[in-house]
Amino acid sequence: MTREEKFMNEAVLLSEKGINKNEGGPFGCVVVKDNKIIGRGNNKVTSTNDPTAHAEIIAIRDACSTLQTFQLEGCEIFTSCEPCPMCLGAIYWARPDVVYFANTRNDAAEIGFDDSMIYDEINAKMEERKIPLINLQSENAKHVFHTWKEKKDKMIY
Repeated sequence: MTREEKFMNEAVLLSEKGINKNEGGPFGCVVVKDNKIIGRGNNKVTSTNDPTAHAEIIAIRDACSTLQTFQLEGCEIFTSCEPCPMCLGAIYWARPDVVYFANTRNDAAEIGFDDSMIYDEINAKMEERKIPLINLQSENAKHVFHTWKEKKDKMIY
């Protein structure tokens, strides 16, 4: 068994444990740095009433807490399924070196987890989206952005 298969098996085991404990859908994830698991997560959407409690999000939060950083350079993510759009966004913000996945988004769709609508919405024109996104200009909001731009002691990320 390769090291990649070993870590993927850990992600899959987390997905199975999660469904056996009725915590959420069949998804698990581990974050690895220097051949050591530093973050773990399984889907807990239904058990926590949190639509963002996907395996990858939980594992990223766990890994960042372990490392005391908000980015995961030098890390690998192993997830039991191709990441959904939300998790993919979080992965890009976290900046790991690589992501390995087992099941595909098509496999997920076949068991009721179809993200195609979200992928379509991302590419849709603002006025054609299913959930309206309405821009309300605010001078106060612009002022805060200006304050950030001028802030001398900010941490860039």
